[in-house]
Amino acid sequence: KVHAVLDKMAAFAERVRSGEWTGHTGKRIRNVVNIGIGGSDLGPAMAYEALRAYTARELTFRFVSNVDGADLHEALHGLDPAETLFIVASKTFTTIETITNATSARAWLLEGLGGEDKAVAKHFVALSTNAEKVTGFGIDVDNMFEFWDWVGGRYSYDSAIGLSLMIAIGPDRFREMLDGFHTVDEHFRTAPAEANAPLLLGLLGIWYGDFFDAQSHAVLPYSHYLSKFTAYLQQLDMESNGKSVQRDGRPVEWQTGPVVWGTPGTNGQHAYYQLIHQGTKLIPADFIGFARPVAELSDRLKAQHDLLMANFFAQTQALAFGKTADEVRAEGVPEEQVTARTFQGNHPTTTILAPELTPSVLGQLVALYEHKVFVQGAIWNIDSFDQWGVELGKVLAKRVEPALTEGADVPGLDPSTAALVAAYRDLKEVK
Repeated sequence: KVHAVLDKMAAFAERVRSGEWTGHTGKRIRNVVNIGIGGSDLGPAMAYEALRAYTARELTFRFVSNVDGADLHEALHGLDPAETLFIVASKTFTTIETITNATSARAWLLEGLGGEDKAVAKHFVALSTNAEKVTGFGIDVDNMFEFWDWVGGRYSYDSAIGLSLMIAIGPDRFREMLDGFHTVDEHFRTAPAEANAPLLLGLLGIWYGDFFDAQSHAVLPYSHYLSKFTAYLQQLDMESNGKSVQRDGRPVEWQTGPVVWGTPGTNGQHAYYQLIHQGTKLIPADFIGFARPVAELSDRLKAQHDLLMANFFAQTQALAFGKTADEVRAEGVPEEQVTARTFQGNHPTTTILAPELTPSVLGQLVALYEHKVFVQGAIWNIDSFDQWGVELGKVLAKRVEPALTEGADVPGLDPSTAALVAAYRDLKEVK
């Protein structure tokens, strides 16, 4: 079944990329808008940015997740409805944020194409298993790409959820990425413990979190193309292992998942590296770098890569070894500044160095962190594959919404929330 869906995705992606698939008016598709949330957005959006150098540059790709109408507004700005394809990613086709955005996108499309409902089938496809809901929306069930209950959202972009990415980079590149996943899957399955990269990463995280009380973990890619990678890992790690109950229902008696954060270097060096170097918190960090820049850069821009990586290696050295007071004094620094300009070092970092950021390498990186998360969840004896904290927020939002839209008296609101809702409604009325 998995390979059948991949083949179906590949055939559709080639039709869009070649111009064979056309919209309602006969124009070829030039814009692809992915509508999802959580893993249905973070994964494809991250991978698209990471592999932008491999994408079909003549096509425009945008990603919508936030139920804030501004997200969809900006994504649709400047697009021609006749040339726009929407990919709606929702396993049940009931995810409220996704279906709300998809419904608004459908209204935008129909308004731009004269209101003919049959236009929807030429401009919308679904990543779902709910054929009834998909058909009711106006999407041809033949253009529904399945994935199953055992595919968790935050582990899903290499499934049908990655259709937008496959259109962007092509089926062959997508399969290269899957091969990268498989390489690390097999490494994790067969490598001895002392050489097993995901196991070692997981154990390091437990060592610093549970024995040195590290509360957060920085992931610092020295690649502009990985600008969304850490945000992707935030969901992968924090939604999986942000738990305080063991698998048998008992409370945990140890620290579990850390706060994951970070941005690409060298930007972060001019923002928060000060705290990592000289602050009072222990922050283990992963540095991700590449020996070669992407091939499509000009020679002048490729030459900047050595400067980027010089910063990469300098930071890990400085974090490891710091700078002693004697070294500072030897530079002629006034005595009153010596302590402020001393670096204690001994800050833990892990360096991940690859030849180049390719589809295969991206697959390997993601699989590395997926298995790391699994290792930690197993050791902490927590379920890395549920997310009841997310579900609670969804339930409460449905309860609160009538109070905002209709002024309804909603039972169960605490006094603070009730007062805030009242203030919100008063502010809405101010002209």
